Amino acid sequence: MLLALLAACLGGAPDAVLARGWAVGLHHLTLYDPLDQQPMQAIVFYPASLAAGETALGLYRVAATRDAPIAMGRFPLILLSHGNSGSPLAHHDLATALARQGFVVLAVVHPGDNDQDQSRQGSLSNLYGRPLQLSAAIDAAAADPLLAASLDSARVGVIGYSAGGESALILAGAQPRLQHLRDYCLQVPDDADACATRGELRSDREDLQASADRRVAALLLLAPLGLLFDQQELAQVRVPVLLYSGDHDQVLALQRNAGALRRSLPLTPEYRLLPGAGHFVFMAPCTVEMAQLLPYLCEDAEGVDRAAIHHALSLDAARFFTENLGTAGEDGR
Repeated sequence: MLLALLAACLGGAPDAVLARGWAVGLHHLTLYDPLDQQPMQAIVFYPASLAAGETALGLYRVAATRDAPIAMGRFPLILLSHGNSGSPLAHHDLATALARQGFVVLAVVHPGDNDQDQSRQGSLSNLYGRPLQLSAAIDAAAADPLLAASLDSARVGVIGYSAGGESALILAGAQPRLQHLRDYCLQVPDDADACATRGELRSDREDLQASADRRVAALLLLAPLGLLFDQQELAQVRVPVLLYSGDHDQVLALQRNAGALRRSLPLTPEYRLLPGAGHFVFMAPCTVEMAQLLPYLCEDAEGVDRAAIHHALSLDAARFFTENLGTAGEDGR
């Protein structure tokens, strides 16, 4: 069904959007966390001039070659923000698909909120720090010797999954209101994910506030966390949004998150609701080893084809970001 919708959007076969394709390079970037100036990591996926290759990174097999020469051109930038306790590698297939189409995808590892370290979860420093880390990553990429000459960071896209969707919205101008979370947890106290601390965030950094980045020009939100926003808090998000959710999301209540964002964003988003899909369907299809170790992340409901969903998502994302950021060799202005 989603492939048919894409065909209508593209005026023909959906694979037409992938007619051009580069190989993909993989680059590890170290920058400094603006919260404490400690080193933080990011993974960059970019168009490369070598033949296609593959790199094993832990449980992931990534269709990219480490530090391959970057292709000729000037490429738009897309940030990727992972979910709570997550890893940017969980979205490696989307990142490499976009890199093949002429985008540089910059995927941060959020300090204190990743698969190795959860020390900032449930805190103000995590809520407000994540968007600051994304902005710092843009600056670091623009100064990186491998990327600088080939990067167009004047107009930036952001992909946000789950809590990364919340971070993407803040970066685009949303102003979170903490009372919304408190009110939600009074109404739905048994929501173990959102209300583990009864709707109260740990006040570890009272000096931080929501900071937008004017370079952000488009958002792709995947099963986004939206409890902290209502129409008023979203009024300054004046960029195009492509919004995805599954109608069987077992982590984030659809009507209080993606559904609410669909109704409240000032510019009506493009909306894709995937029948039968759960929260983790937006993570890359699992290897056999990963499926054995982490079945709750890998198993989908009967009739849900994660590989087909990701193929369609990659097509849709390439189309969306091309329309809103431009293509390789264009200045994006």
